[in-house]
Amino acid sequence: MSDYLDAPALLTIALAAESQAAAPCNCTRTPLDGWNSQPVSLDEDRLQEAGTLCVAGDPEPSYQEYLPQGVDYWSSEAPIAPRYFPYNRCTVWQCTQCSRLYLRYTEGGGYFVDRRIRAVRSALIQDVPL
Repeated sequence: MSDYLDAPALLTIALAAESQAAAPCNCTRTPLDGWNSQPVSLDEDRLQEAGTLCVAGDPEPSYQEYLPQGVDYWSSEAPIAPRYFPYNRCTVWQCTQCSRLYLRYTEGGGYFVDRRIRAVRSALIQDVPL
């Protein structure tokens, strides 16, 4: 099982990753600033799991979203609030080539499954209680 990352721990690794991720990389071929379906062009072999935002032993994390100031789920400016959906269901992945961090989770509906991915920007991480 992956190491649990709370908001301060996520911020720490995000800042470290941002200080290293300057060069262009194939992982950035598709802009992932907001939530997207995982692009086929993303080479998963380059991603290494860095941790999880899923709380161990929580059988049903909240579906409550944290979207202040009218920002929507898909926005590149939506806050990353680890206690809220969908972040509370995410694993954190790092590109082994450029060190960029990504959040990933699987969205499941009645007739579909969609693997979603979003780049981590430290400025958007918020430690907000439920």
